[in-house]
Amino acid sequence: MRPNILVIFADQMRADAMGCAGHPAVRTPNLDRLAAEGVRFTNAYTPDPICVPARATFTTGNYPHRCTGSKNNAGRIRDDQLKIAEVFANNGYGAYASGKLHYVPYSAPGTPRLVHGFQKVAFHESGRIIAQFGPDGTVAGLEDYHDYLKTVGWDGYARAHGVGNNDIHPAPSPLPAEHYCDAWVADQGLRMLREHAVERPADPFFLFLSFPKPHAPYDPPRPYDNLYDPRVLPKPFAAREENGIMRSPPKHTEAVTHGWPMWSPQTYQVARAHYYGQITFQDEQIGRVLDYLETQSELDNTVVVYTADHGDLLGDFGFFAKCCFYNGSAKIPYLIRWPKALREGIVADQLVGLQDLLPTLASLAGITLPQTVDGMDLSPVLRGEAAPEREWIVSYCLGKGQQLYMVADKRWKYCYSEIGGSEELYDLLNDPDEECNVADQPAVASLLATMRERLRSWATENGDTEILDGDGLARNDKDVLANIAFRPNTMGWRWH
Repeated sequence: MRPNILVIFADQMRADAMGCAGHPAVRTPNLDRLAAEGVRFTNAYTPDPICVPARATFTTGNYPHRCTGSKNNAGRIRDDQLKIAEVFANNGYGAYASGKLHYVPYSAPGTPRLVHGFQKVAFHESGRIIAQFGPDGTVAGLEDYHDYLKTVGWDGYARAHGVGNNDIHPAPSPLPAEHYCDAWVADQGLRMLREHAVERPADPFFLFLSFPKPHAPYDPPRPYDNLYDPRVLPKPFAAREENGIMRSPPKHTEAVTHGWPMWSPQTYQVARAHYYGQITFQDEQIGRVLDYLETQSELDNTVVVYTADHGDLLGDFGFFAKCCFYNGSAKIPYLIRWPKALREGIVADQLVGLQDLLPTLASLAGITLPQTVDGMDLSPVLRGEAAPEREWIVSYCLGKGQQLYMVADKRWKYCYSEIGGSEELYDLLNDPDEECNVADQPAVASLLATMRERLRSWATENGDTEILDGDGLARNDKDVLANIAFRPNTMGWRWH
C-alpha cells in the first residue's frame, strides 16, 4: 500500500526551538513525538533563508537560481520544473494544501490561482493578495482565511493589534485562539482529510499543511502570549570576536531601519516569549491532525514531515528574522516519521536541505521522478542503509550587489558577503553558537582558501554566475551604513 504524505511546514521556525532539540523551555510534545518515532536531522539547512525561494526549492527539488531565477523574495517557478503536488497528483494521490503557499505572482480576481498542481487549496497569505488586489478588504475570494473571519464575526481583527507583518514587536492577537490563523490552517487540513476519505477512499493523500507562524508579528492568541516567563528564557547569542569584521553586512542596515538597537535586553526577552508561545500553539494544532489520523487508523501509513522555510535569529547578535546564515536563520527543523518502514528515535547528522524532500518522498511512495533535481534521495538514510552523503552544503540569499553565501560541513561554516567581500568562519564543534568568527586567524588560512574554492567551484558547476567575477568571487565595496537613518516606513512596518 502506498503511504499517505503529510508535509507540515512552518514559517520562520528555528531548528533549536523544540524540546526534542534540547531547548530548555519551549514545550513541543507533538513535535517531540515525531522525533521519538522517526528521524531528526540536526544539520538541515534551508537553501535560501527567504520565504519564496525556499518554498520554490521545496516544490521543485532545485535551488532557486535554477527553478525561479531569483534568490530574493520573488520569482515564478518555471514551467520546465517538476512541482511536488503535480508529481503526486499524477501518480494517483489527492493533492491538497492548507495555509501559506507563497507562490508568486499572485493571481488577479477572476483568474485561476497559481497553485502548481494542488487540487484543493485554502489560502492564507498574510494579507498579501488582499493588499495587491483589494486593500479595502471588501473583495471576496482572494484569501480564504480573510473570508472566514467575516463569517465568524472577526472581520479585520487579524491585525487589529497594529503590528505589521515583519515588525518584531510582540503583542497578543485580538482573535480568540479558535480563530487564530494556525488553528484555521489545521481546521482546513482536517476538512480536506475528511473529504478525501469520502471522495477518494481508495487513494492516498498528499497534504501540505503550511502554517503562517511562528513568523512575525509575534502575536500568539491569549493565553499563549503569557505562557513563558521572559525573565528565565535563554538569552540571545552575542559575538565575542575582536577582529572588526562586520557580521552579515546587510543585517546591519536592517537593524537600523527596524529600530532593533533601540530595544532593551528585556524587550528581546519578551519577543522571545511570544515567539515560543506561537510555537506551542502550533504544536497543539499539529497534535489535532495527528490525533485525527490516528483515530482513522491512517497515522502509521502516513509519512509525516515537519520542516520550515527558514528560521529566525530571535535577537542573536542583535538581529531578528532571516536573510543570513547563523544557525537561528539558516538551520531548519527536519523531522520525518513513518514507523512502518523507517527508523525510529534516530538523530542523524547528514547535511540535508529542502531540495531533498521531493526526491525522498517520491522514493518512499515508489514514484520515479521524470527528471533529475538538485536534491538527494534520503530514503536509504531513513531506513538505516548505507548511503552516500554530502561532504558540504551551500545556501545563499539576496540579489546581485548584496549576495550572501554559506558553505558548511559538519564542523566548519564559511559565510561570504558580496558587500565588502567579508568572510566569516565558525568552528561549529568548539563554538556551536557561532560567537567567535575565526576567519582572521593564521591557523585557518588553508581551510579558508578551501571553503572559498568550494564556493567558487559550486557556483561554476551549478551555473550560479552572479556571485562570480572572473576567476574569483564578486565584491561590492559600498558602505552599507552610509546615509542610513531610522525610517519606520520600511519592511519592518510593512502591513502585509
